[in-house]
Amino acid sequence: MQTINLEADGLRSMNAALQGQSTDTNQTSWEIVNPKGSHAIAVGLDAPIEVTVKGSTGYYCAGMNKQATVHINGSAGPGVAENMMSGTVIVDGDASQYAGATGRGGLLVIKGNASSRCGISMKGIDIVVHGNIGHMSAFMAQSGNLVVCGDAGDALGDSIYEARLFVRGSVKSLGADCIEKEMRPEHIEILRDLLEKAGCDAKPEEFKRYGSARQLYNFKIDNAGAY
Repeated sequence: MQTINLEADGLRSMNAALQGQSTDTNQTSWEIVNPKGSHAIAVGLDAPIEVTVKGSTGYYCAGMNKQATVHINGSAGPGVAENMMSGTVIVDGDASQYAGATGRGGLLVIKGNASSRCGISMKGIDIVVHGNIGHMSAFMAQSGNLVVCGDAGDALGDSIYEARLFVRGSVKSLGADCIEKEMRPEHIEILRDLLEKAGCDAKPEEFKRYGSARQLYNFKIDNAGAY
C-alpha cells in the first residue's frame, strides 16, 4: 500500500504519482489521506490501480478515469467521475451535481444520494445510485444505464437519446421525449448484473424502465417557423 498525505505532499505531486503508473505497475494499491475536500483528486488515471481516498472530495474527483478503481470514503463534490472512460468509481456517501457527466464507459456507484443532473450527457457509462437523484438527471443521455434505487426528481431524461433509465421509486416528472417503457427480459438481466456489481440488494423486478419516445429525432416541417 502506497500512502500519500495530500496535505503534506500537495495535489500536483499526488496526481503526478498516480498518473505516472503504467499498465504493468507493481504499485497497484494506493491510499490518499487528508483530502479535506480538495478538488481534482485522482484525475486522468490510466492504469489498473486501486486508489482509496480517506475522506470527502471537492470538484471532479476521478475525472477522466481509465482502468483504475477509485473508492471515496466520504462524499464527492460536483462532477465526480466526469468524462470517465473505464474502470470503477465508488462513492460511499452522497454526490453533488452532474455526477458521471459525459461518461463514456466504466461503472460509477453512489451509495448515498446524487444531486441534480446526475448522468447528464452520458455516453456509455453505467451509474448506480443507491439513494435518490435530483432534477434534470440524464439530460441528453445518449447511451449507457442509469439505475436509481430511490426516487428521481423533476424532468428525468429530458431530451434523452438511447440511454436506459431504471428507477425503483417514484419519478417527480419526466422530461421532454422521455416515457416509461416496457421492461423486457433482457433489461431485467442488464439490471440484475448492475445491481450485483454495485452491491445493491434490490430486485430488478421492482424497477421501471424509462427511455426515449424518439419524437425529437427528426426535423418536422410543421414545427418550422415562417421566414
